This record gives sequence, C-alpha cells and structure tokens, in this order.
Amino acid sequence: QVQLVESGGGLVQAGGSLKLSCATSGIIFSIYDMGWYRQAPGKQRELIASISSGGGSTNYADSVKGRFTISRDNAKKLVYLQMNSLKPEDTAVYYCNRGNLNRAPFGAWGQGTQVTVSS
Repeated sequence: QVQLVESGGGLVQAGGSLKLSCATSGIIFSIYDMGWYRQAPGKQRELIASISSGGGSTNYADSVKGRFTISRDNAKKLVYLQMNSLKPEDTAVYYCNRGNLNRAPFGAWGQGTQVTVSS
C-alpha cells in the first residue's frame, strides 16, 4: 500500500518561509523521481518542483524558481520543499507524488498540506 503523508503547511505572511515534508511508505523510494504539486482554489493540480531519484537533478516551475528548493533523504524516505519569499499566490494545498510527468503517479494521493500566505 502506497502512503504519502504531507506536513508542514500553515499560515504565513508574505515574504515568510515554510518547509514542507512528505513521508512515504510502500514504495522503493530511491528509484523514483519525486515531486511537489499544488492545487489552488479553482485551479488544477500542477507540478511545481521535481527531483531525480538520487537527488542530483531538480526542476522547478517558473512560478517558484529561485524561491523554492526541493530535496530528499533516501535513507529516511522523505521529500522536502523549502519555500522562501512566499507570496499570496502560493496559497494552495501542496501534495507530493512521482515527479516525472512521463510516468503514472502513485494512485494513492495524500491529503496534502494547506499553505496560506497572507498579505
């Protein structure tokens, strides 16, 4: 059973920072590209950051490039998202899953973690 559990969200003022965590189980974590997605109200879920299986390569959506950093700890089977210089438009529910859009995501999405950025 694949389990993905996101945590670390909360309410923060514009310009602030948060660090999200994704705990995984039921997968051979170290072989998968992983990513962070977000879904804002009224919008589709979008991939905003991805990291290769070994952690050597990362990619970011233009909207977060330079502000967010994705990382992973294969020994702990964790994925992180450090978010700096937060903007109100970053407000969304954040999810983790496979980070390669050319491959099917894990079927069991987590509940996500809410990030709210106030101005």
